[in-house]
Amino acid sequence: MKISWSAYDTFEANFKPLVVIELAENTRDETKEWLTQKIVEKKKNGGAQLLIKPLVEDGKKIDGNQNIYLVGASHLRLLLGAETVGLVKECNDHTMRAFTYSSRKTFKNFAEDNHDFLTMAECQYIIKHELENLRAKDEKMIPGYPQAKLYPGKSIMRRLLTNGILVHMFPLHETEELKKLGHTWYGQLKIRYQPLDEIRSYFGETISFYFAFLEYFTFALVPMAVIGIPYYFFAWEDYDKYVIFATFNLLWSTVILEVWKRCCAVMAYRWGTLLMKRQFEEPRPGFHGVLGINPMTGREEPVYSSFKRQLRIYLVSLPFVCLCLYIALYVMMIYFDLEYQAYLYHEANQSDLSNLLLYVPSIIYAVVIEVLNRIYQYAAEFLTSWENHRLESSYQNHLVLKVLVFNFFNCFASLFYIAFVLFDMKLLRQSLATLLITSQILNQCVEAILPYCLQKRRNKRVKKRVKSLEIDTDLSVFEQVNLEKEMDTYLGTFDDYLELFLQFGYVSLFSCVYPLAAVFAVLNNVTEMYSDALKMCSIFKRPFSEPAANIGVWQLAFETMSVISVVTNCVLIGMSPQVNALFPDSKTELILIVVLAEHLILAIKFLMAFAIPDKPQDIRIKLGRLEFESLEALKQQQMKLATESLKEEKP
Repeated sequence: MKISWSAYDTFEANFKPLVVIELAENTRDETKEWLTQKIVEKKKNGGAQLLIKPLVEDGKKIDGNQNIYLVGASHLRLLLGAETVGLVKECNDHTMRAFTYSSRKTFKNFAEDNHDFLTMAECQYIIKHELENLRAKDEKMIPGYPQAKLYPGKSIMRRLLTNGILVHMFPLHETEELKKLGHTWYGQLKIRYQPLDEIRSYFGETISFYFAFLEYFTFALVPMAVIGIPYYFFAWEDYDKYVIFATFNLLWSTVILEVWKRCCAVMAYRWGTLLMKRQFEEPRPGFHGVLGINPMTGREEPVYSSFKRQLRIYLVSLPFVCLCLYIALYVMMIYFDLEYQAYLYHEANQSDLSNLLLYVPSIIYAVVIEVLNRIYQYAAEFLTSWENHRLESSYQNHLVLKVLVFNFFNCFASLFYIAFVLFDMKLLRQSLATLLITSQILNQCVEAILPYCLQKRRNKRVKKRVKSLEIDTDLSVFEQVNLEKEMDTYLGTFDDYLELFLQFGYVSLFSCVYPLAAVFAVLNNVTEMYSDALKMCSIFKRPFSEPAANIGVWQLAFETMSVISVVTNCVLIGMSPQVNALFPDSKTELILIVVLAEHLILAIKFLMAFAIPDKPQDIRIKLGRLEFESLEALKQQQMKLATESLKEEKP
């Protein structure tokens, strides 16, 4: 049933602030007046039909707060918005269905006076959706800014953002709920499952899927760690025995990813995102071009030549990536030269100091790798933005590809060189251990400890400034907004997944040579759960909830790494003295056997991926039942329309 917005009065005198909008300090009064009017205007007149009020009442001047606005919505407006965005909720019969206002009473826990039916994250997502879909009608420009051009259908908030008028738009934290979540999540130092449903209710599905994957991956590493500990202590120098560990590695890397898909489906169904229809993607804020007509939508919007984009990719981005790979290779050769110098010094002196110096080149190289990775990521983000991709999904795919290629080469090239060119298993073990441990320590310091210390200093400064003010406005909200707007913006799960991806590479590619790799990965991930939880609750602004049904392109990235691990482990097995002893006279025959084994294992891997369903049977049955009911309802509606038309034709 289509919603007739004019039939509903969604005004509410007192509302709960959900989202903060901060405009630039020098924003013109006519711009502010026009924007606030657009936000409160009824839907039928092109507005968002939301509620808005300034943080500080008109006439009061407080530095940095004149252009901050609080946005909310009435309960009725949020329910209507839930239908618009296609939220899926649990019904009284325990099935999951898309919410509709007309059938609201069939949904579990719904009551007209129950304002907790929608989670705060869902409410904020609805408001973000409505604000981003606030579009120009007849306006040609943003009032007060002739250079900020508008055209029919253009997203107003995106234009404000690209022209620097909109500084921040972020959802407010829910103080009491955040305290409860923090206490349950990281407030108690004991090993237990994370409160994933509570995380999802507060931060949304994208964040909760990351923490679910982090938890799952950590538990999946435990068998590798359990086997690795005795293997390390009893077979340390006996490289013949790594054949068994490598074989187990092959099975492990395949099975855990297939089982994860099933876990994903269960969680996505429970959270309602498995059934959500994909929204039509709008052009990303940074996209620019000449004004033209989109052939799919018929809307007037910027159009940019695909040919020009391809030229930028292949004539600029690709050569730049190749240049960066060459620099990484050059740095790697410097590292090997330092390793050789340290080895010569150790051979000449044979002291405790010379023994320690053997690890110095690897530590320096690990630090340089982290620095290069971060510098390259900034460059990759700039290049990908410059390529001018129309859709956010296209932008993300190109960015992920650039970053993964460089990070894989930068982190693992030296290990491949040591293993398959130098054939030095002792150096491989030493390098792997140093790279893994050093990168984990650096990441914990840069991502958690340093930001936490900086945020604590900022909070003290803001609280001191707020206490010195004499204002009539609600100090609790005023202080909260000022504290949160000073917080760092959470840029998404990209860096977190990248860290896990590289860790998966260290464990799956070469851990048979250094069995403790999985042990250190488990220890790191346990601390990562706590530090990431602390970051989300104390360091960053609250991110908007984003619906997700899986971990997206990262699933493919991990599966690609597992395929590469099959190749590396098969070659390591083929290089072992045990296997070489079976073919003393013919190395060609050995190579053919290794290639055959590698192809056979890959075939088994793909068969397992095909044989293990991505969704459990009960989920498939529920989805099938919903599809059947939808088709039946459509048939009945068509029959009803046909009957009514026949009655009208009768004299």
